[in-house]
Amino acid sequence: MTKTTCLFLCISSFFIAQLQAQRISEKGVGIVNLERHQFTFGSGFRYEIGLFRNVSASTSMAPALGAYGEGYTFGLAWNIRMRYYHNFQERLDMNKNVVGNSANYLGPARTAFFGSLQASQNLWVDSDFNAEFFGGVYGIQRTYRSGFNFNAEVGVGYFRGDGIPDGYGGLFSFMVGWTPMKGKKSREPVFD
Repeated sequence: MTKTTCLFLCISSFFIAQLQAQRISEKGVGIVNLERHQFTFGSGFRYEIGLFRNVSASTSMAPALGAYGEGYTFGLAWNIRMRYYHNFQERLDMNKNVVGNSANYLGPARTAFFGSLQASQNLWVDSDFNAEFFGGVYGIQRTYRSGFNFNAEVGVGYFRGDGIPDGYGGLFSFMVGWTPMKGKKSREPVFD
């Protein structure tokens, strides 16, 4: 078993244990604060699906910066995330917006950088490389009444790829866009 697989399994196990603890402490079932389906278009595109209470899965093509011991790469990257939103209730208690999955999240992540989609990089390879990031991320997402959406996240994990050396490093990803949505009437947001 490779180091990458072990790291990803450890993060996923921790994530599942947190879900089980949450299931015991919260009453009721179903998706309370999450949007069932959410599309965002802008500096990239993202689709997010609500799975169960406070947990969603998303895939996106968005700008990202990956940096580790061998160098950095910046450009469009394909992201796959499991998101555990941890502060919905705190935001509701402070009368803040939670529509459009407006909260902070953490979870396991996978990001793929394709050499032909990179705007800048200093890796000692030609433009035909592929690099993958496996690790954990912490992010913030906000969606406003107008549909304006922004998402930013940072992470730490393991990089591996074709034609580049493997190593540990960091990730920064962001997206600014518009989310076409109706919003849930029972949760009309107060200005954030």
